[in-house]
Amino acid sequence: LGFLGALAKHPGFAASEVDTGLIARDLDLLVLAVHPTAEEFSLAALAMQGLLDSPQPGYVGFTLWTPLKQSVSLCYKETEVRIQIRVLDRDKYDLSLDDVVIKARRRAGGGWFLNGKKAPAVTIENGVVTLFTRYGIEFTVVDPLSRDTVRGGDDSLIEAPMPGTIKSMFTKLGQRVTKGDRLIVLEAMKMEHALLAARDGVVAEVLTAEGDQVEAGRALIRLEAVKDGV
Repeated sequence: LGFLGALAKHPGFAASEVDTGLIARDLDLLVLAVHPTAEEFSLAALAMQGLLDSPQPGYVGFTLWTPLKQSVSLCYKETEVRIQIRVLDRDKYDLSLDDVVIKARRRAGGGWFLNGKKAPAVTIENGVVTLFTRYGIEFTVVDPLSRDTVRGGDDSLIEAPMPGTIKSMFTKLGQRVTKGDRLIVLEAMKMEHALLAARDGVVAEVLTAEGDQVEAGRALIRLEAVKDGV
């Protein structure tokens, strides 16, 4: 669709000044890659989290001093962007991408606007968000549980892959564990997720407890190597 749209806008094509070499001559211009804007990433994030129609239960409620927050990671082709969503009220969100802030507002009878510009239509199917703009832009959500629960390849540190509540602990300080052992059960998004030991080791630090509410990326357990003879 993008190719056909670019071809239709080509000055020569529009003026019927065409020949069999037109596409070959200007192929680079006709197949330019789409680079989603911060607004487009933000709209996809809201759609993926189900916030364009009405907030999910986890996004409404009572908090002290600061708005409710949540993070989501989206991919466009090989580009991954992490977006933080701040819930101001049912029809008002601020989204942050690095240092860029996008203000999403729903106007009565007028739909959603991003930084004052009307948002395009959106659809979700099989985990793919499609924005009906620029001939269609598709995003996929990044499942935090599909990644290792260790920071930057450091298999000694077990981190929370998403915000949630520590449901159960299966380890204690000084305990010897084997790769694959279940260490913690994290309750998030109404599901229980087991966090496993990434390698053999001994529990050197336990940095959380049952009932704790943790943010994504919070360190939970630190392992150290098993000493010879121990």
